[in-house]
Amino acid sequence: MKIVFNLEYQTTFGEELALNFLLDGKAEQHKMTTLDGVHWMCEISKAAKTNAHLDYYYCVMRGDSEVRHEWLVEPHRLDISAKKGTNYMLYDHWIDIPEDAYLYSTAFTECVAARGLHESAQTDYAKTVCLKVRAPQLRNNERLAIIGEGEALGNWESKRAISMTEHENNEWTVSLDAATLPQAFEFKFVGLDEEVDLTPLWENGMNRTISLPELKSGDVIVYELPQAYFPVYPWKGAGTVIPIFSLRSEGSFGVGDFGDLKMMIDWCAKTKQRILQVLPINDTNITHTWQDSYPYNSISIYALHPQYTDLRQLPKLKDEAKRKAFEALQKELNALPQIDYERVNNAKMDYLREIYAQEGAKTMKTKAFKEFFEQSKEWLVPYAAFCHYRDLYGTATFSEWPDHHELPEAEREAMTKPTTKLYKEVAFWYFVQFNLDQQMRAAHNHARQQRVILKGDIPIGISRDGVEAWVEPKYFNLNGQAGAPPDAFSVNGQNWGFPTYNWDAMIEDGCSWWVRRFRKMAEYFDAYRIDHVLGFFRIWEIPINAVHGLLGQFSPSLGMTPEEIEAYGLHFQEELFTKPFIADWTLENIFGEKAQYVKDTFLNHTHDDIWEMKPEYDTQRKVEAAFKGKTAQEDLNLRDGLYALISDVLFIRDRKDSNKFHPRIGVQNDFIYQTLWDNDKFTFNRLYNDYFYRRNNQFWYTEAMKKLPKLTQATRMLVCAEDLGMVPDCVPWVMNELRILSLEIQSMPKDNTVRFGHLSRNPYRSVCTISTHDMSTLRQWWDEDEALTQDYFNSMLYRGGAAPHPLPDWLAKDIVSRHLTSPSMLCLLSFQDWMSISESLRLPDANAERINIPANPRHYWRYRMHMSIEQLLAADDFNNEITTLIIHSGRK
Repeated sequence: MKIVFNLEYQTTFGEELALNFLLDGKAEQHKMTTLDGVHWMCEISKAAKTNAHLDYYYCVMRGDSEVRHEWLVEPHRLDISAKKGTNYMLYDHWIDIPEDAYLYSTAFTECVAARGLHESAQTDYAKTVCLKVRAPQLRNNERLAIIGEGEALGNWESKRAISMTEHENNEWTVSLDAATLPQAFEFKFVGLDEEVDLTPLWENGMNRTISLPELKSGDVIVYELPQAYFPVYPWKGAGTVIPIFSLRSEGSFGVGDFGDLKMMIDWCAKTKQRILQVLPINDTNITHTWQDSYPYNSISIYALHPQYTDLRQLPKLKDEAKRKAFEALQKELNALPQIDYERVNNAKMDYLREIYAQEGAKTMKTKAFKEFFEQSKEWLVPYAAFCHYRDLYGTATFSEWPDHHELPEAEREAMTKPTTKLYKEVAFWYFVQFNLDQQMRAAHNHARQQRVILKGDIPIGISRDGVEAWVEPKYFNLNGQAGAPPDAFSVNGQNWGFPTYNWDAMIEDGCSWWVRRFRKMAEYFDAYRIDHVLGFFRIWEIPINAVHGLLGQFSPSLGMTPEEIEAYGLHFQEELFTKPFIADWTLENIFGEKAQYVKDTFLNHTHDDIWEMKPEYDTQRKVEAAFKGKTAQEDLNLRDGLYALISDVLFIRDRKDSNKFHPRIGVQNDFIYQTLWDNDKFTFNRLYNDYFYRRNNQFWYTEAMKKLPKLTQATRMLVCAEDLGMVPDCVPWVMNELRILSLEIQSMPKDNTVRFGHLSRNPYRSVCTISTHDMSTLRQWWDEDEALTQDYFNSMLYRGGAAPHPLPDWLAKDIVSRHLTSPSMLCLLSFQDWMSISESLRLPDANAERINIPANPRHYWRYRMHMSIEQLLAADDFNNEITTLIIHSGRK
């Protein structure tokens, strides 16, 4: 069979096009030819079975290097459906990422607008005309048809429209008998409702026209036509955000689980919500204490947290005494208002070990387990080994283990064979992860059946005491710490403690580490939130010897040479500007009557009234160690004062190039800045603003475009991003280019000229919310700053008089309604903010609803719903109120 591919594409000198077939995940490349640099063709001979298909894409080459390629989420597809077809002539067009790329995500094709794909019908025509067109706007109950002039196309009679086949997501195809068609004909595409016989939905624009060339017997001509656009209002959806651990049902074991997740999906479907967003669900067990409750510090980017196992879905314990003891413990733990992380996890692990002893051998002989193990062993074996040695040696800090500072290949291999001793030592963790995988997949499938988008969360960091840092250290800078610069959440910045990424190593192998991570997530979710998307442009990297985030610098970034600093008009004094400024008057300001004690204990005198830190206290980590175990407020104040002394520098030396420097973030609030002359302050501020807001923009854009296109196209999940904080101008450039949904919060406007964001100005490609897990809930925020909420009450809600406190439900309902009617594609509200509209149901104490306080790195994540999901499902008045709000806002 001969196939001729034709493509119109304007190239520049030195460029050529190539055709790439996607065969078993690999590309088979064929160079194309041209006479004018615009019209390209490639002729190949290929043996292909009838009713098979070929997937392919085009790329631009310069020499042997690929310069750019088409959008790969939905490649071109050729159906071999003509039984008598021997010569195929294709007319394609270059496919860039479309403006409506979100409609090709599984959030739409498998949930909101799920229709199901079909193979093209085989035809027996001597000469065939095949038409392909993309129509992503069609809803789940609609199908595409073609109608046009002439008997073959129904003479424009809607009841005679010819149905088309959706052979690829949002792409429809139809094969016509060329013998029944005129040489030139007009037609249009229409959308037909499969459930109700309604007037067809006609595509916008003029009639389409095709003029056929002369065809011979065996010829198949395939036209890939421009997208069909319909007068359909853009889809908008509403949903809930809640961590799985916060769910509560009558049968859960003191913490939310994957069984509760299915019930929460039912509640979303009942109230016409289309999205349920959760926090990260990976295993975080490092210390086996409540400190592991932080869901963004996982020990594996693949393994799920054992606490989410729904014990109700496992076989019952045969030992009656043990079963009754666990049943009693379940009732006790489930009655607690908050999660007791340690007791819950200890109890669940005990139960899992009991059920493993009872059922493990049988389970691991099943076909389902064997398939899971074979598909997962690349990550599952290192994870199981890590858990085994963590518990054996009593710590997850693998650098402190007496041996096994890396996983020997021989041990890894032995752990895959059921007959070995090592396999038996780690098999329990295989069993645990198998059950978690089965339960989470079931929840995901249930969400799809209910047409609810399950949205996950990808943390920006990984634990330095985790599997990936242990077995793949080349991808991480373990001598750095990731965090965030000072913001509304924390005046000292945030130090998350995660190692930063070695992007050079990651980019060198095509970001395969990230691609694997995203593809694993796609097994459980149809949308995801990129936590701290700014980290893909640059991360706030803090030296390992620092506690606070103030001593960090953006990495990568363009540090400044002394000559560049001098060029602004600031005389650069390296010794003075890069060492902590400590003088008598600064010590009096910070420590008061304790100043002399601080001098005697922690400082050395250098000259005049100037001091320096003693070597044993010259980093924040050394100070932290000196105050370890001291909890008196006086000691904590002294420790924090010493931290402040150490961070009081004007410039920070570049981590990679000691001859370059970065202005210290937020230094205008510190003493060293106060010592500058007024003209030097003006000069420094100009340098500071240029550095943080202009200097790196193009550089960071380039850095992000090395990574994010590969990651966003690795799966078909809907991509959303948390783009809050110190956002450089290049971030919206990239997010718009890659069609990533932004996050819009009215109380944190991105326009620094306004106090509150205008909801009507939200971009369509965005997620609108009132609060996040890192913020105060709506009710808390309302009472925190009464002057602020008074301004909001008058200027945003357009109400006169004094704002009522605490927030009444009728006013909360008004705020929720306004967010729902915003232009944002998604309006996702925390469960607590949904509950705020009902004074009879919401938790009396608003402060008990807070999930996290970012300024406290040791916060205990233990919030749990105060009512069960069963009670929530039965709350008809409340549910009807939510349903009405959603329907009236145009979301569905």
